[in-house]
Amino acid sequence: MSYSIDFRCKVIFTMEEELSIRETAKQFRIGSASVSRCINQI
Repeated sequence: MSYSIDFRCKVIFTMEEELSIRETAKQFRIGSASVSRCINQI
């Protein structure tokens, strides 16, 4: 599944609040690999 740029920006902004990849994934109910891809795509 492809996530919108807005969603990916929200994920990255959340990561900048010093949350781990797992914590961010849990918050957005997505996989940790998806969080990693969001970081790498932007």
